Amino acid sequence: MANTRITSVGRRGFLKSAAAVVATAQSVPPNAVAQNSAAPPAAPDWLALTREPALEPQLPIIDPHHHFWDAADRMPRRYLLEDLAADVQGHNVRQTVFIECGSMYRADGPEEFRVVGETEFVQGVAAESASGRYGDLRAAAGIVGTADLRLGDRVAPVLEAQIAASRQRFRGIRHGAAWAEPGVLPTGSVAARNTNRPSVPAHVLLDPAFRRGYAYLRTYGLTFEGWVYHTQIAELTDLAKAFPDTTIIFNHLGGPIGVGAFTGRRDEVFRAWKPAVAELARCPNVVAKVGGIQMVVNGYGWHERKQPPPSGELLAANRDWVPAVACSRATSRSTGFRVRTPCSGTSSRS
Repeated sequence: MANTRITSVGRRGFLKSAAAVVATAQSVPPNAVAQNSAAPPAAPDWLALTREPALEPQLPIIDPHHHFWDAADRMPRRYLLEDLAADVQGHNVRQTVFIECGSMYRADGPEEFRVVGETEFVQGVAAESASGRYGDLRAAAGIVGTADLRLGDRVAPVLEAQIAASRQRFRGIRHGAAWAEPGVLPTGSVAARNTNRPSVPAHVLLDPAFRRGYAYLRTYGLTFEGWVYHTQIAELTDLAKAFPDTTIIFNHLGGPIGVGAFTGRRDEVFRAWKPAVAELARCPNVVAKVGGIQMVVNGYGWHERKQPPPSGELLAANRDWVPAVACSRATSRSTGFRVRTPCSGTSSRS
């Protein structure tokens, strides 16, 4: 793998917005809080309680992980281009990558093709951004959609339809795989998620049917977003080794769990997580995005605070996880992860 280089952790208040991501969980009934999925941006008045200027406002940024939606069952109901543009003000965000979130699926047609509606929707948003209406920002310059890879060989026409929906922007697939043994999470074995999204069965990355579908990613030159909990990193490593020609993007730093059965066990979780990440870093087809570890499932409890924590506190809370990913080369025979760092403001919600 290429040498690790993190250019923005701690310098752009990268984790400031991560607190914003989970902050509005305070307005959700405790039994309704999704542990890792689609947490909405925090209320502006809450965010305004802690303000910090960008340290390097001219630093060019590509944000590789955010979402768009307009749905009555989410809070807030919508997060669209104007919201993204507002969140990145003060930073030089040039391009972004949209990551699937179960948004705007088709209402009819064959079930397996309904996911294509999300790509069609985001392609329109990307075209609006490309008009220059929001300055130099080019939102959704890359689009990562989804498909039920458990379809096996039948997933091929779905992938072709996804590519056709955005030939210049469609880049990859995310099929959620974050699953925990029953009793580990307060919500059960998986986090709450939209019912129209592909389900997350146990050990899906090891499922032969899933892997038959996964093999088509190489055929079509698509990447795979690897979203798992820390207890499953070895399964992602197994997948990476079985398909060395398919690029995997390691999401959310492997989802270290800090709630439910893992409440108060952060040191223990880190000791299990670190060698698992080092082993994954041996795979030359894996890259990492630094972000998405401020969600409720990670157990920091930012959403319970009366005001957003300052960036220094956020960085201190994350000083173990981020350097460990960046320094995987020190514990690996390879050269370690290439790291993609999400923009502060809008990233890493599911």
